[in-house]
Amino acid sequence: MGPDKQQFNSKIEKNQDFWNNITIMKDCKNLTILAIETSCDDTCAAVLRIKNKKIKVLSNIISSQTKLHAEYGGVYPFLAKREHQKNLPVVVKKALTPNSKIDLIAVTAGPGLEPCLWTGVNFAKELAKKINAAIMPVSHIEAHILVNFIGKNMGDVKSFLPAVCLVVSGGHTQIILMRNLNDYKIIGETRDDAAGECFDKTARILGLGYPGGPLIAAEAEKAKTSELGITLPRPMIYQKNYDFSFSGLKTAVLYDFKKRPAKTRKSKQYVREMANEIQQAIIDVLTYKTLKAAKSFRIKSIILSGGVAANKSLRNQLKKRIKKETTCLLISKC
Repeated sequence: MGPDKQQFNSKIEKNQDFWNNITIMKDCKNLTILAIETSCDDTCAAVLRIKNKKIKVLSNIISSQTKLHAEYGGVYPFLAKREHQKNLPVVVKKALTPNSKIDLIAVTAGPGLEPCLWTGVNFAKELAKKINAAIMPVSHIEAHILVNFIGKNMGDVKSFLPAVCLVVSGGHTQIILMRNLNDYKIIGETRDDAAGECFDKTARILGLGYPGGPLIAAEAEKAKTSELGITLPRPMIYQKNYDFSFSGLKTAVLYDFKKRPAKTRKSKQYVREMANEIQQAIIDVLTYKTLKAAKSFRIKSIILSGGVAANKSLRNQLKKRIKKETTCLLISKC
């Protein structure tokens, strides 16, 4: 889960250094940034160039630990930390070109797994000293949102605002009202499991492995019928708030799985139909709550971001549902 509403809002408001740097970035005609990300199990480095208020990605290097953590059914923090320590120098070296002149190092400072975050922060601090570059802490959640504006002129960002941002990943499920670049408010979030976490846990019940999201999606795509009559709840969908709850959905999957004969549980038909119903239940709640927030706050755009934003069905159904609206949809490419 992410920070609570008060925590998030106060952190953003108080982080004056961060916003001073954003102002500098907006005023600079030319700026080259090295970005470092170690909030979970991927070691990432990218070089970005700001020229005439437009951001261009020059390089983007990712070292994934997915296979390493698969046997644990999730991310093992101290193993992830060790891998970050090993991979960071290699990943950063690949991201940089021989003639790279870095003006600023941006590093994820949270939220995330603490041992992993500190690895990235300490590496960035040491590197900043060596190359005499400024350093800027970055909010992992905010980065999910702002990545949608890469390639756009920074001066045009306000034309998309106010926006409702659905940030949905393995660790976070939040609806954030974005009024301006430095004006965020969490209006809804999960009260227990994140959507991505629900995908992982239900995939484990079905014996599909880790990470669960892509595996559930792949099986759901193969479902041609619904002969087994699997019906799952849509938790909190009609409550008068923008919050989520996915732990009950996971429990419903477990109960249905246990009541089926062993032969049925192991059948391809059951796995596919159950995967389809799990995915659809999650999508129904996410899209309904997001569109409800969009109408309530009269926004100009909806921003979809986070790891679960890669889910093709979620993207397509959200696009389809907002076609009748005048709302613009921005979907993260990373």
